[in-house]
Amino acid sequence: MSFKRISPLLAKKILKNNNGLLLDIRDTESFNSDHDSKAIHINQDSLPDFLSKTDKDTTLFVMCYHGNSSQFVAQFLYEEGFKDVYSIDGGYEMWNS
Repeated sequence: MSFKRISPLLAKKILKNNNGLLLDIRDTESFNSDHDSKAIHINQDSLPDFLSKTDKDTTLFVMCYHGNSSQFVAQFLYEEGFKDVYSIDGGYEMWNS
């Protein structure tokens, strides 16, 4: 098993019920320019803290620019012990459309 892929629409429905965390892995400038209000910015600097403080049972939704890099990060998070991890298809571009 590994991470799963999910459409932005379905991810939004799940997150609307406060089930899970939305992780935005885009660069800091892009995140600061515009992001979903529920998103948590994750980068190399914040990752160790996130890994140590987040319950492994938490559902994670990973978003990048177009849905490619998020798949690698979702797989990494799965391998770190998170069992319910999703990569958002189409990334931030689809999330906003």
